[in-house]
Amino acid sequence: MRKYIYVLDALELMTKLIVGKRVGGVLYMDENTGRLTFKAYNRQPRIRHKDHLVKKLPWGWVKESLERIKVFGSFPKDFRTAQVIELLNEHTKDAKDALIDRELDLIEFC
Repeated sequence: MRKYIYVLDALELMTKLIVGKRVGGVLYMDENTGRLTFKAYNRQPRIRHKDHLVKKLPWGWVKESLERIKVFGSFPKDFRTAQVIELLNEHTKDAKDALIDRELDLIEFC
């Protein structure tokens, strides 16, 4: 049995296939014509902006993205719980100071 498939945007699809790319899409029966139809997805590349490093901390970093302020901390396991809690408090204080310095630098430029 032979089936014919109607392809939407056939020239664009063929250029992608000739280059060697795979084409994702949907194969469906068109309600109006009753023909088997293939419609390729028009996928756009995702643009991801890199995070800006505000300050490198002894146990992590403070970074700024377009929407968030990120604080990361990683402490060695060989410290006791009380030491880790104290380091965490220092880490948080250093992160706060870094954000204050960043804000002051922004004010100086204006």
